[in-house]
Amino acid sequence: MKARDIPDRSILITGCSSGIGECAARGLKARGYRVFATARKPEDVARLAGEGFESLQLDLDDPVSIHAAFAAVLAATGGTLDALFNNAAYGQPGAVEDLTRAALRAQFETNLFGTLELINLAIPVMRAQGHGRIVNNSSLLGLVALPYRGAYNASKFALEGLTDTLRLELSDSGIHVALLEPGPIASRFRVNARAAFHRHVDPATSAHRARYEGMERRLSKPGPAAPFTLPPEAVLEKLILALESPRPRARYYVTFPTHLFAWARRLLPQRLLDRMLRRVSAGENR
Repeated sequence: MKARDIPDRSILITGCSSGIGECAARGLKARGYRVFATARKPEDVARLAGEGFESLQLDLDDPVSIHAAFAAVLAATGGTLDALFNNAAYGQPGAVEDLTRAALRAQFETNLFGTLELINLAIPVMRAQGHGRIVNNSSLLGLVALPYRGAYNASKFALEGLTDTLRLELSDSGIHVALLEPGPIASRFRVNARAAFHRHVDPATSAHRARYEGMERRLSKPGPAAPFTLPPEAVLEKLILALESPRPRARYYVTFPTHLFAWARRLLPQRLLDRMLRRVSAGENR
């Protein structure tokens, strides 16, 4: 479908300060969508507004912020919303045995609980109007787990289960639900992950401190940190399919590693798959 064929369709996007969210906001606005671009920090909201976006502050850790932003969107549209793209998330590195309850709770507040709250606000609106699209940005790490990403793995596995359930429950409502599953994408993800690591993990007291040294080098490395890294436009391409296909797929894989490990998960014995995943982790953290 060409950009000029898109009506003034409204979409709310979370996490638009950079990376995938910012790319999605720009790409969909150019395509004719009415984009409500949200971000957590006021300075990012102001920058987006200065660039011509209808921009709102939305912090997924704060229910008051979620409800206020959603109410503002409905006030602007006259009570309708065509699509929701749940993109905002961050990664909490660290070995599972080094994760505190507070660290895991913080990861889930942003990556799952806030997203669920926003979805549950959107569903009645979409059901009443008889149509809608909900697209959740998951990850390769919602398909397979890598070491030292336990909190993020768990949050994305949970998001996958929640989204699969929603797709079944909303099958006769006119609301389509889909997952995007990117592998490595150029973004600020590593910068934010390194900050989260130092916020919640003390590497000096950990049995994994030697591995953490390699992990910190990877998180600090300029440029692409992994082979097959793609720009965020690769995610935008699949997002457009999820939003505009008459019968969208349940899942859209982005990047070669996602395709590879989705295949491996289906076909390989678990022991061999585990070996592959350990080797990937060891290679990237050297």
